[in-house]
Amino acid sequence: MVSEKKKESVLAGFKAFLMRGNVVDLAVAVVIGAAFTNIVNSIVKGIISPLVGAIGTKNLDVYKSCLKDPCGIDASGQPTGVEVLWGSVLNAALTFLITAAVVYFLMVLPMAKYLAKVEARRKAREGVQETMEITELEVLKDIRDALVAQRGANGGGTGAPGSRDAF
Repeated sequence: MVSEKKKESVLAGFKAFLMRGNVVDLAVAVVIGAAFTNIVNSIVKGIISPLVGAIGTKNLDVYKSCLKDPCGIDASGQPTGVEVLWGSVLNAALTFLITAAVVYFLMVLPMAKYLAKVEARRKAREGVQETMEITELEVLKDIRDALVAQRGANGGGTGAPGSRDAF
């Protein structure tokens, strides 16, 4: 009986964890990010690499430096020397920068502008409601003051219960 209760509470806790907004948002972001990676890689291979290829080679992975000679592959197929594959690092850095730029300019910036507009509309609505409330209050005060002034001009009234002058 106790183990069943514990099992139900663990499952209920797990379900609550999964249904929290940030977990679902994170899962959606990962899936979209994975699909978006293919687009960015295509842009790098199809556009950026050829532009870099105009200067050197299309394949950035061939850029490397040898720290300890001789660099290459010996007769048994084992690599010799110590190579720094800075072309691969450059390729990854360009991919990251392109990804960040596309995410910022196509997702973050438009969403920030949209949210700013929504916030401005909300503040404008609240400002109009607040102005209306203040205006109504001012009108009611003016009516009260006019009635008090009118009562004073008419001699103050009798103030007897049931009369129109009693407030």
